[in-house]
Amino acid sequence: MRVWLLSAGLALLCMAQGASAGTVLIVGDSISAAFGLDTRQGWVALLEQRLKAEGFDDKVVNASISGDTSAGGQARLPALLAEHKPSLVVVELGGNDGLRGQAPAQLQQNLASMIDRSRDAGARVLLLGMRLPPNYGKRYTDAFAQVYADLGKEKDVPLVPFFLEGVGGVPELMQADGIHPGQGAQAQLLENAWPSIKPLL
Repeated sequence: MRVWLLSAGLALLCMAQGASAGTVLIVGDSISAAFGLDTRQGWVALLEQRLKAEGFDDKVVNASISGDTSAGGQARLPALLAEHKPSLVVVELGGNDGLRGQAPAQLQQNLASMIDRSRDAGARVLLLGMRLPPNYGKRYTDAFAQVYADLGKEKDVPLVPFFLEGVGGVPELMQADGIHPGQGAQAQLLENAWPSIKPLL
């Protein structure tokens, strides 16, 4: 009888632990796809290592594609939600919208849709904000940055205002193109995101 009760208790404990584990879905562009690097060196791979080190059982799915825009992410999201059923969606998009000079209003609409769809599917959402180089002009760069600030307030969504904080504009942390973070920057990217990711797990 004792053996049976012990086995049943262990089974219930395992079920409870399994139920608490979720899936973290990263929907991003080249920054999260580790462009120019071995994907095992990217910040998303480092996130997987951090989760294990801190005792989290959550699975990480990296659905990031180099060159993707907010429109591309919005189009891909429904299938990703259906397939992976994430508990947390991390949205890292918008940089390519800005580099192509697309309208900030459209960026905001696309990201808002992604937030709403993710929540409708039962997932929590974290938004990783981007900023543009000053050569795009103050008016446009300010409007671009404001998109993320406005979404953070309007959607009451956790926000990392500038995901590349401490990395962007630092030559030794960037690849030769000056756009993509290098290997030495990946740990900093994780540190920028982790304080916002952890409470959402």
